[in-house]
Amino acid sequence: MSNISKEILRNYVNEQNFKSPNDVLAAMKELFKEVLQEALEAEMDTQLGYDKYDVTEKQTSNSRNGYSKKTIKTELGPVELNIPRDRNGEYEPKIVPKYQRNVTGIEEKVIALYATGMTTRDIAEQVKNLYDVEISSEMVSNITNRIIPVVTEWQNRPLEKTYSFVFMDAIHYKVREDKQIIVKAAYVVLGVNMDGEKEVLGIWVGANESSKFWLSVLNDLKNRGVKDVLIFCVDGLNGFKEAISAVYPFAKIQRCIIHQLRASMKYIPYKDRKAFAADLKSVYGAVNEEVALDNLLSAKEKWANKYPNAIKSWEDNWDNLVTFFAFPDYIRRIIYTTNAIESLNSQFRKVTKTKLIFPNDESLMKMLYLATEKISKKWTRAYSNWDLVVSQLNILFSEVLNKGA
Repeated sequence: MSNISKEILRNYVNEQNFKSPNDVLAAMKELFKEVLQEALEAEMDTQLGYDKYDVTEKQTSNSRNGYSKKTIKTELGPVELNIPRDRNGEYEPKIVPKYQRNVTGIEEKVIALYATGMTTRDIAEQVKNLYDVEISSEMVSNITNRIIPVVTEWQNRPLEKTYSFVFMDAIHYKVREDKQIIVKAAYVVLGVNMDGEKEVLGIWVGANESSKFWLSVLNDLKNRGVKDVLIFCVDGLNGFKEAISAVYPFAKIQRCIIHQLRASMKYIPYKDRKAFAADLKSVYGAVNEEVALDNLLSAKEKWANKYPNAIKSWEDNWDNLVTFFAFPDYIRRIIYTTNAIESLNSQFRKVTKTKLIFPNDESLMKMLYLATEKISKKWTRAYSNWDLVVSQLNILFSEVLNKGA
């Protein structure tokens, strides 16, 4: 209405002779109906290529074929419209789509509430309190189901050719399947492109975490255009290294130091934990790999007889634990831990905490996708000194980055 001149608006007000706010509301409703009806007529004119009362421009055998009545809900109350029809049945209204009977914006609000983790029952109550509109829990589910094609499109979208860092982790949920409740893993992959921008590359819901499933995830990334990943940052899942090497043989792998530390500490009783942790810190906090190995051997002499398994896991995984020593401090800080993706997963947990059990995989995917959209809007380039980071990567990975040039 902002483009209507004050003179026209004043003449309209004088003609209506309003006596109360309700009179204004009723007039607005009637005006809204007339504008919407005129918009539908204009759409039909465009579809057919000629105006309703001017057939001189007609260049089609198709023609108008009356109207069908349709009542829609609006924020001004119910409005009855006459939807134009054409003889060939080709006209599809855009301003009021074929099956839409609600133009209040409530659907968008329902999806926004669902994205915060609210249950369908709570959303129904909230809509009733805010808008005095009755919707069932089932209708809330039906509304949120409309984003499933969007989720599918997002999950299959093309990706960038090269990612500097890719973090991989899984978060576990209870999902109902075949009348049973089973624990499923949502496999989450977070990428950092060559401009330092973070992006969730995808989320895959599958059986409990396994290297076989991770292999299928990596193949999916490859098929969607990811030609090279410079460094993968992963937790301690067995078979991770083999899965990555099978798909991205030139990539470096950094096993998360924090995961490794936690795994080691499980073997240590409380009385020795402080001293043992200090010795391990001298390993991963060393100035370079050579010093780190010396410190590991010292720790082995001190603790191996009492806690052989705690030390052995460092030796067994040494190659992937010390990758970060080949890089300067500002890259080490990015890759030595999977904190970037654990932070994302902690935000997922906040959104999903009200859902003890998901009715199916789709329900879980809907919620994680909406949470991803909400979280990623707040992301800015999170890494300092990115110009230095990318300069180092371009030198250290020159063969990988230039092999297709």
